[in-house]
Amino acid sequence: MKILLTNDDGIFAPGLAAIYKKLVKIGDVTVVAPAESRSGASHSVTFFGPLACNRVDINGHFTGYSVQGSPADCVKLACMELHEGPIDLVVAGINNGANIGINVYYSGTVAAAMEAAFLKIPSVAMSLAFEESMDFESAAKYCVTILQKLMPLKSGDVININIPLLSKGKPKGIRVVPQSTEGLHEYYLQQKNEQGQNVYKLAGGLHRAESAPTDTTSLIDGYITVTALAPDMTNHERTRLLRNIEW
Repeated sequence: MKILLTNDDGIFAPGLAAIYKKLVKIGDVTVVAPAESRSGASHSVTFFGPLACNRVDINGHFTGYSVQGSPADCVKLACMELHEGPIDLVVAGINNGANIGINVYYSGTVAAAMEAAFLKIPSVAMSLAFEESMDFESAAKYCVTILQKLMPLKSGDVININIPLLSKGKPKGIRVVPQSTEGLHEYYLQQKNEQGQNVYKLAGGLHRAESAPTDTTSLIDGYITVTALAPDMTNHERTRLLRNIEW
């Protein structure tokens, strides 16, 4: 199996190295990742200006392609130029922090997986809930176990996996749940910079209450979450109703 591995934390991120060590046991892995952190880059792509790309040694363990671009850039470039032959699976992660709820839309990790879906390649996004000490090695074990249960994935599949806080012990189990769209109780902190200008820093509190289990509530409860995403953002029910209007 030919696997493309990428992320949004940068090619030298420990989460990428941890999952690489597991993936090489099940397939031939090519690493193409941003040269530096592009966390929160969402699905941005580079339309103007060339993409610098270099072959680099990753901490003496393996080599990969370092790209001065976004996670989506990395997937497009890898599939169209860097990788010889077809890619069977794209893996994005392991991200330094969860990608759940509305953060899925901001995530460069999930965007990389979604870009693979656009190219008709199955993909999996992998993330670990953020805490001061990140246990990526244990997270990689959980992620690859779930990946093997998911196989074989179909063309265009996008699966989003999130691992809960591991400092609290082993996950309670695995929940297959929908993406939450409730979001956080967010607010901005106003400060003054050295020039005396008002500057604002986004902050967030607790997640909003939800009536049914979602990726957000289940992760907080200590479960590994598995969510199937789709590249089609069409509201099909609303589209059908719009067709009834006499335009």
